[in-house]
Amino acid sequence: MTEPLKTADIHLIQRLIPHRYPFLLVDKVVDIDGYQSARGIKNVTMNEPHFQGHFPAKPIMPGVTIVEAMAQTAAVMVGTALGMEDRDMLVYFMSIDKCKFRRMVVPGDVLEMKLETLRGKPGGKVWKFGGVAEVEGEMATEAEFTAMMDLPRE
Repeated sequence: MTEPLKTADIHLIQRLIPHRYPFLLVDKVVDIDGYQSARGIKNVTMNEPHFQGHFPAKPIMPGVTIVEAMAQTAAVMVGTALGMEDRDMLVYFMSIDKCKFRRMVVPGDVLEMKLETLRGKPGGKVWKFGGVAEVEGEMATEAEFTAMMDLPRE
């Protein structure tokens, strides 16, 4: 019998990663399958600070924040799988590859980020992820990225 997929609500997310407003960019992570895959949810709202300047007449979520939201989803996935709640785990970008932007993301959209681990294992520091961010089933962004997990010592 397979284990049920896990979910991380906003409370668990804040116990796993250090990001806070205005830079916490994922609201929920669902379908967490160990450290193999997960799906992050970001409700895009007009009151986010980047929309004040990007762009005042036509608010568009910056591409870099979409990629950051994907990375936060990956960090929550791995943190959940490794039981890193309340352990002060930090994650640092090492590289971003094959990044493409296909659709604008605007206030009112629900951004769904589907992430999978391409390389990494429990106890390892360097992980590689691939994923897509979609709105209503339409691809907005795709990217691969490598990150270093700074896991606290026991």
